[in-house]
Amino acid sequence: PGNADPGGIGGIMEFSREELTEARRQIGSTLHKLRETVETLRGKEQPERYKSQITLAARRLRAFEIADRLLERELSRE
Repeated sequence: PGNADPGGIGGIMEFSREELTEARRQIGSTLHKLRETVETLRGKEQPERYKSQITLAARRLRAFEIADRLLERELSRE
């Protein structure tokens, strides 16, 4: 499992390649579900009624895309 430095705050966390790979797999799954959610909400009869949900899902989608890219970058270093 990943471990932080003994202080725990602001420390460098080390993760195994397997942990990073599994995290990326899980993020990929979440990205897929979020994309479907955004598509479904935008396809509703009155999408303006779902504006806040669409905005939230789109922001989460972007955050997970960033996390995925960072994991990809970290995995390519090893």
